[in-house]
Amino acid sequence: TASITRRGDDRLVMGVKLMDRKLLKINLIGRLCLAFVLIYQGLVPKILWISPVERALAEAHHLNADWISPLAGVFEMLLGFSLLYFKYSLRPVFLVMIVMLVLLLDVLIMMPGLLVETFNPLTINLCCSVLALIIVITHQAPLGLNNNRINLIKGI
Repeated sequence: TASITRRGDDRLVMGVKLMDRKLLKINLIGRLCLAFVLIYQGLVPKILWISPVERALAEAHHLNADWISPLAGVFEMLLGFSLLYFKYSLRPVFLVMIVMLVLLLDVLIMMPGLLVETFNPLTINLCCSVLALIIVITHQAPLGLNNNRINLIKGI
């Protein structure tokens, strides 16, 4: 019976490892997609070509779009790159969730008319937040890592 139990344990371990790999793939795809959205949205409509919507939002805040949009774009790109660089940390993911909520509230207050446009901030920010939530749910820190710090594991 020991060999049967052992074989059952091995299957359980293999099943967990298989699930871990699937969750890791989902997590990686989520991070890549969310990072792409942030890097693209920071670069194209804020730095390379300041979009009319970005200009209107800046003007609604009485800010100069020629300097605030590129600055916001750099922040957005850095946030996207941090998702990839700090792949074992959830801090950038939670920061994305907070930023998406704050920016959505800002649009709701300053320019609510944008929420009825195609590809509006509500749909994009909501999808990015859900993608961030999927990253949180599928997150698995490697053995010994917790918040980007190596912990001493006793007994191993």
